[in-house]
Amino acid sequence: MLTEARLGRVRAELRALFLLALPIMIAQLAHTAMGFVDTLMAGRVGPHDLAAVALGNSLWVPIFLLMTGVVLATTPKVAQRYGAAQHEAIGPLVRQALWMGLGIGSLCAALLWNAEPVLDLMGVEQSLVEPTMAYLRAVALGFPAVALYQVLRSYSDGLGHSRPSMVLGLLGLLLNIPLNYIFIYGKLGVPAMGGVGCGWATALVMLFMLLGMLFWTRRAAYYKPSRLFARFDWPHLPTLRSLLAIGLPIGIAVFAEVSIFSVIALLIAGLGATVVAGHQIALNFTSLIFMIPLSLGMAVTVRVGQALGRQKPRDARFVSGLGMVLALGYACCSASLILLFSEPIARIYTTDLEVIAIAATLLFYAALFQFSDGVQVIAAAALRGFQDTRVTMLLTLLAYWGVGLPLGYVLGLTDWLGEASGPRGLWQGLIGGLTCAALMLSVRLARSARREIRLHERGERQHRPRFIAEETR
Repeated sequence: MLTEARLGRVRAELRALFLLALPIMIAQLAHTAMGFVDTLMAGRVGPHDLAAVALGNSLWVPIFLLMTGVVLATTPKVAQRYGAAQHEAIGPLVRQALWMGLGIGSLCAALLWNAEPVLDLMGVEQSLVEPTMAYLRAVALGFPAVALYQVLRSYSDGLGHSRPSMVLGLLGLLLNIPLNYIFIYGKLGVPAMGGVGCGWATALVMLFMLLGMLFWTRRAAYYKPSRLFARFDWPHLPTLRSLLAIGLPIGIAVFAEVSIFSVIALLIAGLGATVVAGHQIALNFTSLIFMIPLSLGMAVTVRVGQALGRQKPRDARFVSGLGMVLALGYACCSASLILLFSEPIARIYTTDLEVIAIAATLLFYAALFQFSDGVQVIAAAALRGFQDTRVTMLLTLLAYWGVGLPLGYVLGLTDWLGEASGPRGLWQGLIGGLTCAALMLSVRLARSARREIRLHERGERQHRPRFIAEETR
């Protein structure tokens, strides 16, 4: 039985997690809604414009997530320093993270600007190449700004203040709609650009969110102790190496997870438009409900990092375990919802009976992987808080690309283990990959937590404040 003291501890941590996670969740949903608005408004212009925007999204969104994963290294590092009350070390660290974000954002922008060979490799119709590239190049102009925004957002989240990203996310969504209208249809003296105008609107929203976050972090009192804007620092290679050592594995792991869905979409493409539509419906809905455990995981990263900064590794382990319990509880609800309402969910998207039948079948498998997906996202997030990202990346690559994709390919597209089952087999492979990821990352998390506790009990963590000072000097 839980004692009153333990119940009080659980309630306090639940409150802290929800206060962090709720604004993050709203910000994530607002970002997802921007893509929905772009697709909807481009589709009203015509199928050609919709196809260009859809193709562009299939390229820039994975690159954006890779970039965001790299700059996420800022969150656990800021959280640890905040937990250790090393406020004077936060400003220099974030100034270096801004240099890193500017470099990564510019590199990703250059990749998008020169993405035409990728479209050729994909066999895209020549009539679609020009509008897709125009859309991508417009979006690319906003990448340096959004990379800097993501650094400042990670800094704010690490301090435990996630409200700014929520407010700016909602304002960005509201701004995206009139900007789309202006650039798509040519208003206020702007030439009509069709679907390409969505790219210019997206780039301006990215710039707006950076300016909003700069204003917020300069004005709000709770950022003052960090002295972020107290001086200008040139790039400091040791600090940048330290950030990249944490961030690159995060970015690669996120990219590996996202790209496997893109590969599955390509494999399914040869099975016909009806199958593709059913797959897209199931994927879109599961991506939407995934925002909640993802947001909870981002809050867990912050709380774990802050606990380690306070030299409380047992608290970090407690937060990780509580996050797992919450994710499993949510999985029970989401899986039940999907199983009970799979057909009504599919009918929201289409009236085609064949597409509905395929989507409902795939949603059954989506319900099954809610549990493993919830566990793996919390475990990966907690490991980011422990700054244990390199092995996490390797385990993620093994689970998705070494188990999930090959298993799905064999079950869905070959007769090696019986008759090929098409999209069902590919989604069964996803379940296998997510289950492996959940098991391996959970074991790794348990080991990382035990190691931190042992080191703390031996008194071997006393060098951390000196390390922080040296790293950000």
